[in-house]
Amino acid sequence: MALIRWNPFRDIEGLQPFRDSEPWEPFREIDTLQRQMNRLFDRLIPTDGGERTGFTFIPAAEIEETDDAIKLRLEVSGLEPKDINVEATPESISISGERKTETTTEENGITRSEFRYGKFHRVILLPSHVQNNKVQAEYKNGVLHLILPKAESEKGRAVKVNIG
Repeated sequence: MALIRWNPFRDIEGLQPFRDSEPWEPFREIDTLQRQMNRLFDRLIPTDGGERTGFTFIPAAEIEETDDAIKLRLEVSGLEPKDINVEATPESISISGERKTETTTEENGITRSEFRYGKFHRVILLPSHVQNNKVQAEYKNGVLHLILPKAESEKGRAVKVNIG
């Protein structure tokens, strides 16, 4: 028994007609999908002479909400504090920076690196409003720790819920 691919769009103008008797080849479909995804990522992360430009990595983050503050940790190892830019609004926090490459050449002329270098930019929407002028930041062991005190209107706020 052969699998036949159903094509609901065969009658739309501009598409080539699909023969109902043509067998479905899933591996060819997967190969086509992979090529299309590669093209998509090449557009998202443009290259310049073989070297990646633009945003090349997104640091991992953890967020914790307490009664008084929002605590945020961001993994940005390999960076100096001067290479990190943090901007806070009452609703969000924006963290950006750049990890610069240190290229070395071995004797055989082969260099291999599994580290990710380049710029990053991450905007995190906060679960409640914060006092953006009282944000505390500490960078230790490759982890950026941020304490964002909640706005007074957000502390201990209870909302009545009506049950229908």
